[in-house]
This record gives sequence, C-alpha cells and structure tokens, in this order.
Amino acid sequence: MINTNLKFWRRELSLTQAQMAEKLGIKRSLVGAYEEGRAEPKLATLVNMARLFGISLDALVTTDFSKKKNAKAALQLQAQTAATPEAGANRSNGNLRILALTVDKEQNENIELVPQKAAAGYLNGYADPEYLEELPKFRLPMLGNTGTYRAFEIAGDSMLPIASGTVIVGRYIDDWMSIKDGTPCIVVSSKEGIVFKRVFNRLKDAAMLALHSDNPLYQPYQVDVEDVVEIWEAKAYISSTFPIADLSLNRLASIVLDLQQQVSTMKKV
Repeated sequence: MINTNLKFWRRELSLTQAQMAEKLGIKRSLVGAYEEGRAEPKLATLVNMARLFGISLDALVTTDFSKKKNAKAALQLQAQTAATPEAGANRSNGNLRILALTVDKEQNENIELVPQKAAAGYLNGYADPEYLEELPKFRLPMLGNTGTYRAFEIAGDSMLPIASGTVIVGRYIDDWMSIKDGTPCIVVSSKEGIVFKRVFNRLKDAAMLALHSDNPLYQPYQVDVEDVVEIWEAKAYISSTFPIADLSLNRLASIVLDLQQQVSTMKKV
C-alpha cells in the first residue's frame, strides 16, 4: 500500500525520485526501494510523507490512492484546502510545511532540544533531519504519545517569573486557526527568530498574530502569518531557577496578619 501511494503522490507532484528524496531528507535509493516494496519507511519518514502529500498518516498506510475514486477525493480535498484562507493558515508561503523529526530505536519520537546557542541555526535547519540529529534529545513519559514535542531554551525576562535559560517543552501546532487567545507558545518566525509569548489569534481578520509578554515592561507586537515558520504550544518547562516569591509590601502585610491570627488562636487554646 505504501509503495503504491508513494509512487502515486510523487507523480501527482511531478517529482523525480531524487527530488522526492531531497524533500523527505533521505537518500534517493531509499525512495526507489520504498516504491518497489523492498524496504519499509521509518515512522519519521512516513510522517513527513503524509505532510508532504497533504493527507493523514492513517490514509497514507490504509488507503490505495492509485484507485481513481480515492485519488479524486484526495485531490479535491487538497484543492479545497489550498483555496481556503482559514485552512491555509498553517501553510508557509503557500506550501505545505513538512515537520522533520527524529525517533529512537523503538520508533518513539524524541524531544529535540534547541539550546540558545543553536537558536539562529534552527531557522535554517528546522526542516533538515540531519540538523535535528545533531541536537540533544530526550523523552518525557508523562507527555504520552499525544503529539510531537520539541524543547527550546528561552532567553530574556519578558515572560517572568519564567526565567531566562528555562527550557520550554512545546507541542507542535499544525492548525494555527485553532489557537486560543492567551495560549503560551514558542513562535518561530523568519523575522523575530524563536520567541516565547502568549499568542492572540488574529489570523482570520488580519492574517497576523499578536504576541504578548507576561512581563508588563514589554509591549506586545504583531507578526505576519507569512513570516511564521512553526508554532509550539507550551506544555511544560524545565528550570534550575525557582520562581521568585511575591514579597511586595501588601503580600508581606498579609503574611504578618496571618501569623498574628495563628498566634492568637494558639493562645486561646
């Protein structure tokens, strides 16, 4: 099934085996082996295939697109998606984005860590499997298998009390239109680089995102959707710095009052 689908979609996209291999980040010989059924693609390659073809992973492995009925339905869906601004909001410059990823020996997806020093290089290598292979990797079992995750080390104090140097673990967002206002996200864009902000969705009416900091000293700003490369919803963070307690005068006064009431209650007892 996979071999016939790969051959079908490669021809529909008018790609040679060499061009297909380049888009998937694999060797040309592997494309030939997959099409001839002499080898089975790894999970990461299957995911990249599905994203390139604009179909689900389930459809890729269970639906025979070489049959005219299935192929016609799939091509109509692709045409509708490309023509709809809302559905196209998760595309970059009109092209379907391909999410490169890595897996361990058991075919479980890794969480790749993008350190601060690698942030600039990530803008050029985010879709390159070889670049991702060079990044540190880990897994967090508590996240389960509910999505694809990546970790980014943030810089600056715009999201205090989350301090500079904290690692934010984000889940990949494919449908940007689904982002709810105020969602904390790692936003990767060609102009702003990698930033950690709260996102306010303005895609439908203005084709842009408004990015807000938790630190009131930083003013919100906007990014055009055409400049956005990836969005990862923050799901966890790892830090060696504990958040600073709120010790304002009002807070201190409240603590003192609570202690006085506790002492008074103990004396009565």
